[in-house]
Amino acid sequence: MLYRVVNSPYIVPFSALLTGLLLWLGWPTKPLAFFLFVGFVPLLYMEKAIVESGKHKSPGFTFFKWSYVAMVLWNAFTTWWVSHSTLPGGIAAVLFNAALMCIPLMAFYFTRKYLGNTIGYISFIVYWIAFEQFHLNWDLSWPWLTLGNGFATLNTWVQWYEYTGFLGGSVWVLLVNVLIFLVIKNYPQERVELKRLWLPLVLIVAPIVISFGILATYEEKGTPTEVVVVQPNIDPYREKFSGHENFIPYEEQQQRLINLSEQKITKNTKFVVWPETALRQDQGYWEEQLHNYRSIQELKDFVNRHPQTELVTGLDSYTFYGDNKDASPTIRHLEGFGYYDSFNSGMHINRNGEIDIYHKSKLVPGVEKLPYPEVFKFLGPLAIDLGGTVGSQGSQDTRDVFYHALDSTFSAAPVICYESIYGEYVSEYVKNGASLIFVITNDGWWSDSPGYKQHLQYATLRAIETRRSIARSANTGISGFINQKGEITDRSEWWVQDVLSQTILANTELTFYTRHGEYIGHSSLWLALLLFAGAIVGAVINRNKQKPEAKVASRV
Repeated sequence: MLYRVVNSPYIVPFSALLTGLLLWLGWPTKPLAFFLFVGFVPLLYMEKAIVESGKHKSPGFTFFKWSYVAMVLWNAFTTWWVSHSTLPGGIAAVLFNAALMCIPLMAFYFTRKYLGNTIGYISFIVYWIAFEQFHLNWDLSWPWLTLGNGFATLNTWVQWYEYTGFLGGSVWVLLVNVLIFLVIKNYPQERVELKRLWLPLVLIVAPIVISFGILATYEEKGTPTEVVVVQPNIDPYREKFSGHENFIPYEEQQQRLINLSEQKITKNTKFVVWPETALRQDQGYWEEQLHNYRSIQELKDFVNRHPQTELVTGLDSYTFYGDNKDASPTIRHLEGFGYYDSFNSGMHINRNGEIDIYHKSKLVPGVEKLPYPEVFKFLGPLAIDLGGTVGSQGSQDTRDVFYHALDSTFSAAPVICYESIYGEYVSEYVKNGASLIFVITNDGWWSDSPGYKQHLQYATLRAIETRRSIARSANTGISGFINQKGEITDRSEWWVQDVLSQTILANTELTFYTRHGEYIGHSSLWLALLLFAGAIVGAVINRNKQKPEAKVASRV
């Protein structure tokens, strides 16, 4: 059967389909991550078959075409839920991200063509990691399908992320794929020797054994901290915002949050955590005047009723710049009013009535952020509404930490929604002093789909990378707690009102990954540049060799 498939004229489209299917099967929320170790094998086999068959007039274009099909299938199968908010936006996200994924694949094809098999297959790993690193750090960033995220459901396999970060998982996946491919690449012309599979098998098993060893010996560290997380369950499509058919007045929304919080607060509660954009009003919260709002004063009174407790919450906020039109690349202008910025913010009200603000800075492309606003500011009105605060939002350069007024040991990273899928980014809060991580999110935009479940599971990887306990407050998704081993110790159900309390540990020690960041990704970027430059040189040399041969042939 397998022999007939491999010798079939349809081996190329079959390989593309199989790659998309295997990568989807290995992706959370399914606990089938082992499929990732063979997900790229059909694609590598396809590239070899295209090049060596001699049947394709343009083998490079053929490889690109079917690679794109494979990447579209993977993206569509795993992130289709984006279309719950907007069908055109969901389709665009799938098609565009799949096209980006073809860039490292085509670089691999080019490099193998001119530098040979050994460097070529090494370049496959390097280019993909370089792509993932780049995709974490530009204005159209969408790293949801970073390969290292694939172990979020089976994070007992990757406790070593505290040393490598999730890009270490990406290297693991790619290396095993290449080694398995090298064993079977000449089938059916040559029989597959099963004994040659020992190396990829060892490379699968050894990191898992090491991970379980770390898990068995790791002891959570830090000062006990009682935290309350609230899930108000306000429908973002029908109830959350004014103008919706079943709009709940903002005053009632705030009172619901207070009432739920009161159910779990004790004399030992250090923090109460509310979700992203929990606070909102039609005229907006202007940061220069926060102390003057009646709703903010009510929150101060709420905090004052509890002798140990401080509040961390999300809100929509604005900053006024007057006539300063150059204050920010995302600046907005209102005729007769002046220039201002809009933010998706986290707010901290401490024991002394003081207010700290953090502005979400990893913004969802096309939703909260237009790419390169200095150039494309005129496209602001076209931003699509996928959730949170809509339009081109402002941001900030530093990862601020919220410190408890009574004891600075209790310090929280206010990680807002999309930010929680960025490993190095979250580690910057920890380097700045965060002993706890608070993830505040909405998660109701994607309906009952894998989206909000994957978002929760990805947070477990941040806990492992930084060895920080996580408290997670979601509006309509899943709220709960994650310990320093990445174990979800308590959680709410989806689409219910709930309030949870747990004593978690505030850790101050820094992991290797926290100290050094994405060293794997940064190294891969430089190595990718060197490899591609070498491939270009190889292509030029090859072309110059062919010219004399062509001249000789023409004379003959």
